[in-house]
Amino acid sequence: MLKDGKVWIAKNDAGEDIFLLPEMANRHGLIAGATGTGKTVTLKVMAEAFSDMGVPVFMADVKGDLAGTIKAGADSEDMQARIERFGLADAGFSYQGYPCTLYDIYGEKGIPLRTTVSEMGPVLLARILELNELQTDVLSIVFKIADDNGLLLIDLKDLKSMLNYVNENSSAFAADYGKIMPATIGAIMRAVVALEVAGGDKFFGEPALNTSDWLAVGEGGKGMISILDSESLINNGKLYSTFLLWLLSELFELLPEVGDLPKPKLIFFFDEAHLLFKDTPKSLMDKIEQVVKLVRSKGVGVYFVTQTPKDIPDGVLSQLGNKVQHALRAYTPADQRAAKAAATAFRVNPAFDTYDTLLELGTGEALVSVLGEDGIPGMVEKCAILPPQSFMGAISDTERDQAIKMSLLYGKYATPEDPDSAYEFLLRMGLEKEEQAAQAAAEAEAAKEAALEAKELAKEEARLAKEKEREQREKERAMRQVASSATGTIGRKVGQTVGGTFGSFGKTLGGNVGASLGRGLLSTLFPKK
Repeated sequence: MLKDGKVWIAKNDAGEDIFLLPEMANRHGLIAGATGTGKTVTLKVMAEAFSDMGVPVFMADVKGDLAGTIKAGADSEDMQARIERFGLADAGFSYQGYPCTLYDIYGEKGIPLRTTVSEMGPVLLARILELNELQTDVLSIVFKIADDNGLLLIDLKDLKSMLNYVNENSSAFAADYGKIMPATIGAIMRAVVALEVAGGDKFFGEPALNTSDWLAVGEGGKGMISILDSESLINNGKLYSTFLLWLLSELFELLPEVGDLPKPKLIFFFDEAHLLFKDTPKSLMDKIEQVVKLVRSKGVGVYFVTQTPKDIPDGVLSQLGNKVQHALRAYTPADQRAAKAAATAFRVNPAFDTYDTLLELGTGEALVSVLGEDGIPGMVEKCAILPPQSFMGAISDTERDQAIKMSLLYGKYATPEDPDSAYEFLLRMGLEKEEQAAQAAAEAEAAKEAALEAKELAKEEARLAKEKEREQREKERAMRQVASSATGTIGRKVGQTVGGTFGSFGKTLGGNVGASLGRGLLSTLFPKK
């Protein structure tokens, strides 16, 4: 609840109200405790109070019961007892629903919440894909090549096309980007396909989330509560935690510096926070610490929700000024050490032993320490957490569907878009290369056929020339034969004439002379070539 302009979250054993100061809400916080000790109730009470204050809220719905925030709570004997115990009726407590926008990266239980591959970036995407250091470096190179060539990586088919393109042209890129092994590209490709099969193709795409939509105010000036359905998403811990980290990083990068404000611009609840830090490489851990440290200057308060403070690295834990610690169960030596560490993190209250009290807390009770006006953590208080005003539990499919479609953002994000990006560009480039190759092959074939035709033509012309020459020789031979016969006859006639005059000697002489005269005439008519 909101009381006197402050976030009223609990009463201590002395009956005093415990408040979270709005101006200190962006100093981050922790909600911890064993399963079933009341963390979700605390989260809802705080979210409702921030909304009443006009501060937008984001929270992930891991168990499916946070969506009930959208409708008014249900009365019961237990609730009436709690209302009387806390004196809530006099403070203006009433059952009410809050303005909520329901999201779901799979688009099944909320408005589709998408981002692009480029916006996610290679480092966070490598964590989702569970790549090793070498594969992460190669993925970063692929992103760099895409950037250098002006290729947009919107969805997973863009990324797969880019991986194939780099693999096919690795030798051309080696001089500028280093040697890229096909085996490494293949390993990344298999991881991308596995993510695609798991539904990753649904949350990489357009229209991508505009985080400014989270800064909206609902009816009556209440801050909009954005709820991401994570019942299915939580099954992939790395995907869940990395996606939420990306959301937080987007807020950090896009929001302007505002310094200390009277109240935060946005409160971000990170449920199941231990998943964020599990098996996280140092480079990414440094990024997380940096974001958490600096995002408060953007007016954003981050509240980690987990079972025990040991789930949070010291570098992050030290930045969480507002703490609500529900009961811890110390069944093993390791549990006892964790409980002692949690107890010693509080500023001591001489009225009770923090460690013993932590182990004895009941459901709905917690150790609470919040920052004072001077920024110094207050003494730890044993408190009972207030009940929420909204419905505690899941909502029906009909109620969910109605809430989704009534949202002003439904029309903006409901229908996926497929803009011209790397996949389409590389597809066109491949088709152009195929067309060029086909044209070159056709031209080569045409040239080959033309050369063959020219060769056949030359061969035919040579044959015809030889045939003509042969025919000419045949004609000349025939003419020689005719001429030879004619000249022989002439010679004999001459010989007969001469012989008649000189007797037998004259015939012989006349025949020889006639033959000689005939041969001379023949040589003159048909000279040898």
